[in-house]
Amino acid sequence: MYLHWVPTYSECTSTRSTHMNVSIIGTGNMGAGLAHAFAAAGHEVSIGARDAAKAAALAEQVGRGTIGGGLQAAAQRADVIVLALPYGAVAEALAQMPDLAGKVLVDISNPITADFKGLVVGHTSSAAEEIQKLAPQARVVKAFNTIFAPLLSAEGRKGQALQVFLAGDDDAAKARVAELARSAGFEPVEAGALSNSRFIEPIGEMNIHFGFFLGKGPTVAPAWVQI
Repeated sequence: MYLHWVPTYSECTSTRSTHMNVSIIGTGNMGAGLAHAFAAAGHEVSIGARDAAKAAALAEQVGRGTIGGGLQAAAQRADVIVLALPYGAVAEALAQMPDLAGKVLVDISNPITADFKGLVVGHTSSAAEEIQKLAPQARVVKAFNTIFAPLLSAEGRKGQALQVFLAGDDDAAKARVAELARSAGFEPVEAGALSNSRFIEPIGEMNIHFGFFLGKGPTVAPAWVQI
């Protein structure tokens, strides 16, 4: 899927990568894929889950010094916290991470209905905006919701730098997430204010339809290209 757009975030920011402390909240396919990708990029990765033993097992699988444990410990350890959870599970997880002041909180969710035919949040708000309300002291950035789990590894992307759209109200937080995405081989794209998640999240659902209902498989991703 190709759409017209403007210069990417990587054309407007430094290409220098900085080591970060990143916590992945969730042990599903997306959480595992992001943990592998960020650890391989040289970041210090922690994995948090309600089931601390499951987080520890995934951390051992990822290796590279990755730590696994409970939600609160993972959140305290990180500069950047990635919520690799279904939207419906986010509120409960945030309730177990009370001190998020100043943290960069990355929402990768697509708030879709169980039948994939609609959004449970959409058009006048977004999952990302609702998460910002739940964690008002955090700096929420929408990202990675248009990337399928099989494409998180460099091998899955076959050398292609897939685009990651970044929406947020804090420019420094967006720059941080852009740097994180770039370090893992993605092309970050500036997508404006957090309210633009209202448009990015339906693109994520459309990508799911391309992948699973229109026969493309989970190896497709949207991109904006300048002509």
